[in-house]
Amino acid sequence: MKRKVLIFSGPTATGKTALSIKSALEIEKSLNHKCCIINFDSLAFYKELLIGSARVKKEDMHGIKHYLVGTESIKNPVDAHQFKELAEDIIHQNPDKILIFVGGSGFYIRALIKGMYETTTVDSQMREELNKLYNEKGITPFIEFLEENDPESLEILHENDHYRIMRAVEFFKANGQKISESKKQSDQDDPYDFSQNNFPDWEILHIYLDIPRPEHFEIIQKRTWDMIQEGLIDEVENLIQQGFTGQERPLQSIGYKEAQDYIEGKFKTEQDLAERISISTRQLAKAQRTFFKKVKGKETFHPLKESDKVIEAVKKFIE
Repeated sequence: MKRKVLIFSGPTATGKTALSIKSALEIEKSLNHKCCIINFDSLAFYKELLIGSARVKKEDMHGIKHYLVGTESIKNPVDAHQFKELAEDIIHQNPDKILIFVGGSGFYIRALIKGMYETTTVDSQMREELNKLYNEKGITPFIEFLEENDPESLEILHENDHYRIMRAVEFFKANGQKISESKKQSDQDDPYDFSQNNFPDWEILHIYLDIPRPEHFEIIQKRTWDMIQEGLIDEVENLIQQGFTGQERPLQSIGYKEAQDYIEGKFKTEQDLAERISISTRQLAKAQRTFFKKVKGKETFHPLKESDKVIEAVKKFIE
């Protein structure tokens, strides 16, 4: 018998968390199987981020065991490789439970399911030096390094994607190889075919949730305004007062970056702030759709209109 594993993926603000918990409760009550939920939403990892991450509150977990929700610190950002290691430990700790992976960060779940490029571990001293360089001079020296050493990677990276630009520099320095070349090798083993993965004893049901774009943007706008009303600005101000610089990678994420801009006077009103966050979130959702559209072997549902169909599909799969 193969181990049953569920994946709930999709763009941000499509109800993945609520529907995954509802599915877990149904599995435990109706089918008498214990479940655990493993988060792969990159902002929900961090204990300091609550409002802007929209992470699930304890009272909304309804007793379902959750992992990697508010467990890490923004002082030590979690990358895809670290997520893979953390998730593998959790998998081994729960040999008899139905695993339910929930999130929208496609690169993280792919790192676990498909594996990653073979790399040399970056020592802490090198990472500290690169972070210091970034804090002092910004992204410019990293772009200049890639222009000279790995222009192929630079061609496919957006100039504002500071994390992946830095990652490409780090990769080259640690491995003496272009990350673009390593990616080509990985692409030979279809990185979007989750049926061919590192877990031959798994049977995966991949549930992909999506909402038509006009309807989805209205949801994004409402959620953004709700976050501001709940205290997103205060949350960011408190983090700065605690000694965080605001340059930590999680604090450069959507919502947190714009809130810092608002605090610095770059937006005149909260309505202007909400509009900017909504636009950035819509752009993120577009990128997430682009990624998951390529992933093979998933079943797609409208979470608002087809939640019952999701539960039926889950029960049929587990039974």
